[in-house]
Amino acid sequence: MNNPEQKFSKIYDQHIEKIYRFVFLKVSSKEIAEDISSRVFMKGWEVFRNGADKIENPKAFLYQIARNMVIDHYREKGKTKIVSADFCSQIADPKTNIQEKAIINADLEKVKIALTGLSDDYQNVVIWHYLDDLSIKEVSKLLDRSEDATRVLLHRALNSLREHLTS
Repeated sequence: MNNPEQKFSKIYDQHIEKIYRFVFLKVSSKEIAEDISSRVFMKGWEVFRNGADKIENPKAFLYQIARNMVIDHYREKGKTKIVSADFCSQIADPKTNIQEKAIINADLEKVKIALTGLSDDYQNVVIWHYLDDLSIKEVSKLLDRSEDATRVLLHRALNSLREHLTS
């Protein structure tokens, strides 16, 4: 697969859902998340097209673009970060029964509210590690920290999340 369009198309297919979910959790708007996600891949394509061999980790590269675009979005708009309740249905397993869904949705709503009370680094490390299933090594690269520092950050984020959930 030497064709750059084919290579990038495969990268897009592998990462679009997780990039969208990450952005959505940050901006809490489907429309804004779709817009930012599409711009992430447009920017990614520009860089990929001009030097694909220079991108060592496409996933980390795309997350970094997404993270920067979310930051730019809030700089431009001056909005507060709130995670939408609409996201609950996207996380819950459709195979569970209605009572289980209600319990899961209530718990997820609590977690989402607690997440909004965390710093950006805490939110990112929790989302990337637990929702997007990135390893500590991958998260540490995204945050430009050592693996040990990332583990400490994750531990502190979880403690802070627990505090928000119990208060």
